[in-house]
Amino acid sequence: MQSPSPIRAIAFVDGQNLFHAAKAAFGYHYPNYSVTKLAQAVCAQQGWELEATRFYTGVPDAKDNAFWNHFWIAKGAQMGREGVHVITRPLRYRTKSLRLPDGKFHKFVVGTEKGIDIRIALDIIRFAHKRAYDVALVFSQDQDLVEAATELRRIGREQNRWLKIASAYPDNSRRKTRGIEKTDWIPLSRKLYDDCLDPRDYRPKA
Repeated sequence: MQSPSPIRAIAFVDGQNLFHAAKAAFGYHYPNYSVTKLAQAVCAQQGWELEATRFYTGVPDAKDNAFWNHFWIAKGAQMGREGVHVITRPLRYRTKSLRLPDGKFHKFVVGTEKGIDIRIALDIIRFAHKRAYDVALVFSQDQDLVEAATELRRIGREQNRWLKIASAYPDNSRRKTRGIEKTDWIPLSRKLYDDCLDPRDYRPKA
């Protein structure tokens, strides 16, 4: 089926997934990306028109982690001023135990977010039904979104139109990385990522 002209895209950004991918690929230790710049850069590279950017992340309660609570509230507010639709869910911290080879147990704290991947998948499907985009540009490598990619193909056939989903993610040539299965993969080079850094630092001052 022939692609439309122009090709309209909506960016769906999994904030935590993008952060951890950039940390693994490029060594960054906090979310220093600008989702506005990244979405615009990828769409320009692909020849797509960016219709909207939607950002999803877990945010911890201030009593659980004051640092990241401050960071995400401040960064989310700035994204909102830039026209990004920001969707948050509670991020909970839990203590887990790991048994070491010597038989001792090591306790550590991990943060878990519930419902982010489901919310992204639902929005991908919802906006496809509304014919709001031609390309779902997903900044994530979360394989839980494979079913959304499968459903999107079915919607394209039902609506008899060109419709696709792409997975964009930080890529380091020294690491073997993969996008979401059943999507078009768009590896983000270090140069492209660095061109899209957020000049603001939302980390609370000591």
